[in-house]
Amino acid sequence: MKATFFDGKKMILEKNYPDPDFNETLVRVDLAGICGTDLEILDGYMQYTGILGHEFVGTVKQSNNSELIGKRVVGEINAGCGKCDSCTSGMERHCSTRTVLGILKRNGAFAEFLSLPEKNLHVIPDSISDEQAVFIEPLAAAFEINEQVSLKPEWNVAVVGDGRLAQLIIQVIKLTCSNVTCFGKHENKLQSLVQSGIKIKLGIESTDEQLFDLVVEATGSNSGFTDTMKLVKPRGTVVLKSTIASRENLDLTPTIINEITLIGSRCGLFKPAIDALATGKVSVDSMIDSTFSLEKFEDAITYAKKPNTLKVFLKP
Repeated sequence: MKATFFDGKKMILEKNYPDPDFNETLVRVDLAGICGTDLEILDGYMQYTGILGHEFVGTVKQSNNSELIGKRVVGEINAGCGKCDSCTSGMERHCSTRTVLGILKRNGAFAEFLSLPEKNLHVIPDSISDEQAVFIEPLAAAFEINEQVSLKPEWNVAVVGDGRLAQLIIQVIKLTCSNVTCFGKHENKLQSLVQSGIKIKLGIESTDEQLFDLVVEATGSNSGFTDTMKLVKPRGTVVLKSTIASRENLDLTPTIINEITLIGSRCGLFKPAIDALATGKVSVDSMIDSTFSLEKFEDAITYAKKPNTLKVFLKP
């Protein structure tokens, strides 16, 4: 099969890469999305080698479940051992020996085919397009905040960052909290939020400091953490969504002084995300940007790194 292999330093197009493990369900990748995590991996995050890509929609080509064959699916990216305490309690994403699609010891979606356990797959309704379906994995990560924090409608909420994940998080939080402000650096991205009733800010003013009950950091940078700590109230809550390849030290002193609750937040359940897209509660169409063939992966990566770019797709 065709695949893009990352050797730890660069990506290479392989035209005869070995097919995936047929002991699992085999999925033909119809469309894959380039995520901020993919770009972080290219900068050294996770020290991963293999096929990148964990946001995808595809068609089942081979499965032990004949009813799945030919169905359009997306897939949860963590595959646990199935035996440990984390797995038996439904928390495969925290299995100590898990593999993670395109991130940890498992080849991902920047290829013609991938494989996942059957239980990881979700059939997508016809009302959701391929482009929309690719957003289900990051949208599930946004909904994970609801699982970790009991949102209160009266809360004053800030989201730091204006990229793809940040905009999904904003839409999810807005379902509960009406007072949401996005702090970003790219005016064109911020303007798309205005019509949704989101307050936008380019930079932080002194009147913004220690104003917010909940602050979600989704910038992918150390400076984003610093800004987040300026915004949160004493004894407020901070949700950290970024994975940062940088090895710079973060100053946690304000966390202690102001008694801030820090919550790390990663993957989420797919069902709330699928339901939100199918019912129109969340819209992703404004974030759809450009599609590149797998052979043009270098152009796609370069374009995805540009500050004003939203979702870029690879089509095997």
